[in-house]
Amino acid sequence: MMKSMTGFGRANEGNENFAFTVEMKGVNHRYLDLNIRMPRSILSLEDKVRKVLQEKLNRGKIDVFITEDNYNSNAGIPMLNEALARNYITSLNKLRDEFSLKDDISVSLVAKFPEVITLKQEEKDIDEIWYILKTTLECAVNNFLSMREKEGQKLKDDILVKIKSIEGSLAKIEPLSSLTVENYKIRLQDRVTELLGDVELEPSRIAQEIAIFADRACIDEEIVRLKSHIHQVKDTLELKEAVGRKLDFIIQEMNRETNTISSKANNIEITNLTIAIKNDIEKIREQVQNLE
Repeated sequence: MMKSMTGFGRANEGNENFAFTVEMKGVNHRYLDLNIRMPRSILSLEDKVRKVLQEKLNRGKIDVFITEDNYNSNAGIPMLNEALARNYITSLNKLRDEFSLKDDISVSLVAKFPEVITLKQEEKDIDEIWYILKTTLECAVNNFLSMREKEGQKLKDDILVKIKSIEGSLAKIEPLSSLTVENYKIRLQDRVTELLGDVELEPSRIAQEIAIFADRACIDEEIVRLKSHIHQVKDTLELKEAVGRKLDFIIQEMNRETNTISSKANNIEITNLTIAIKNDIEKIREQVQNLE
């Protein structure tokens, strides 16, 4: 299904020890640009996170925010440095005897000295962390893609409306193109009569002039190519893959053919119709910029 590059997704998963929240937001971009923000404690998993995202996303500037709630943030193992404690006590006893000080050495006093008791953090189970994080990430990506698909369907419907409008204008141009040469023939003969009066000009010379104009003003090929591009747009919209770049190229070709029709036709009605077509093409181009 066609997807927009604009979207938002959020998910929260966890267990009794910790939980992760993943939020994603995306806007249009020519390529896939991932910006991942995550806690320093799990930076080692960034490559895995990036790989999961790259497997599911093709284009867009994606900001990913990962936060962690640790329900055992104070958990750890107290470690006693016995040698250091013994040295502290020895020093305190020496200080007491040397200066005849009151003996108030206690456990609480010694425990306050630096590095006597340290808290060793328990090693995290990285596999467990990745399992929870990956589950959360995939859920957020699915929500993100679901929103993209809904937006993509709206863009598709809007593009098809514009395509139908272009087809309507093109249907009006076709009969006018055949009249362009005949109108030129009449105008040319009238102009010759106006300038030369009763002097007759060889019919072959007029026919040659009309043939040159007909060849220069013929827009049949451009109409056929424009119709072909319209069918390509419709077919591309039905593809189950990223279509943004392909559509962007087709729209450029449609605009090129329309400009050629406008410049060659030498007909005010055709010119006005090509202006309407170019207006619709520009609106489609703006929509295509938001497609993955």
